[in-house]
Amino acid sequence: MWTAVIAVVGTLLGSVATHFFQRQTAERTAALARAEQLRQERISAYSSFADALVDYRRGQNDRWHRGQEAPGSAVAEQSRIDSYRLRSAAHQALIRVQLVCDDTAALELAAAAFEVTNCMHEAQDEDDRAERSEQARETLSEFIGAAAPGVR
Repeated sequence: MWTAVIAVVGTLLGSVATHFFQRQTAERTAALARAEQLRQERISAYSSFADALVDYRRGQNDRWHRGQEAPGSAVAEQSRIDSYRLRSAAHQALIRVQLVCDDTAALELAAAAFEVTNCMHEAQDEDDRAERSEQARETLSEFIGAAAPGVR
């Protein structure tokens, strides 16, 4: 009789222990999957932002040059319109970064990189334009440097 009771109690304890460990393993697996998904989303958002900002910087340089070569021309107007399209794409990418990034310093650098790029077309001369373009490139590099540890 006692043997049967001990067997039943042992079986119940084994079932409870198995359930406990399986639940812990499942929770750990789910947490790792969520963390990996967030990591992948961050990589995608950060690289999309960098791509969009590089394109926007190129568009702002083009807008400035076309405006200097032939102010008010159809080519200058088209380059201005293209810069608006590129700004919109860069701003959308910045919003994605803001949604997935939890690093305040990286967020500030992303916003600064966007703003520096946004003001490039206001350069007074070629030296000012070149300086603004380089500052935009450097600020983007600083963002990438700040954001990279969060996706490694």
